[in-house]
Amino acid sequence: MDCISPKEAAFKVNPWPKHTLAAGYRHTVALTSEGTVTAVGDNKYGQCDVSGWLDIVAVAAGCAHTGNAHTVGLKSDGTVAAAGWNKHGQCEVSGWRDIVAIAAGWRRTVGVTSNGTVMAVGRNHEGQCNVSSWRDMVAAAAGDWHTVGLTSDGTVAAVGNNRYGQCNVTGWHDIVAVAAGYLHTVGLTSNGTVVAVGGDKREPCNVSGWRDIVAIAAGSHHTIGLTADGTVTAVGWNEHGQCNVSGWRDIVAVAAGCAHTLGLRSDGTVVAVGRNQEGQCEVSGWLGIQRPGH
Repeated sequence: MDCISPKEAAFKVNPWPKHTLAAGYRHTVALTSEGTVTAVGDNKYGQCDVSGWLDIVAVAAGCAHTGNAHTVGLKSDGTVAAAGWNKHGQCEVSGWRDIVAIAAGWRRTVGVTSNGTVMAVGRNHEGQCNVSSWRDMVAAAAGDWHTVGLTSDGTVAAVGNNRYGQCNVTGWHDIVAVAAGYLHTVGLTSNGTVVAVGGDKREPCNVSGWRDIVAIAAGSHHTIGLTADGTVTAVGWNEHGQCNVSGWRDIVAVAAGCAHTLGLRSDGTVVAVGRNQEGQCEVSGWLGIQRPGH
């Protein structure tokens, strides 16, 4: 497959994005160029038991401050694998077929099918799994209590808890990527600017001045933006240093956990900052991590 620049790839609705980095609260997951998966950090619920996975094309990780977590992998044949905490049935994905994109939130797993419909399993007390009526979707994002869907025409839908306005996305247009945190939702526009709704006093939505952004990620209380020149910007909660990314260079993908941030370099190595109490930032020895879209 011919490679295109990050800017060219991002400035259009990217059908079925394949994320190769994922971060939970206490663990980190990455997809290798061989289709296998590696993980570090807390494994209390088996969320890092992914060494046997094969033919994976995308990964996702649930994030919860309680440490209860799960990991999801999309296989090349459109089926899905899951490991970790399953109290709410969030890992009950063995029957899924024809999946082209995945997302994982707290106690929830979401899958986008090739015909644009969406599936969700897990906790639904706030209506965050009420996605069966969605159509023409190309991507999804899962926050703690809400789910966001991106349509092929660049509009956005959201369901679930809306206490902080995190689901107020009906007026958004020309969106090419979405991300969801604990109480906020972020959208990347086709012109490289970023919009955000929701949030709290930690101010993860202060993105109005961002320009030339090609990828976004949302942690619990912080937001990450990757620029076309391979540098990274961040706003929001920084208690654990998860926003200390100003020195990063040559980055081609980003991911955000509850309190840590990941960056994938063009050479397949990974950098990480933020909370590391469980070793979730111990990624310096990783090599051959897959670039998105390759």
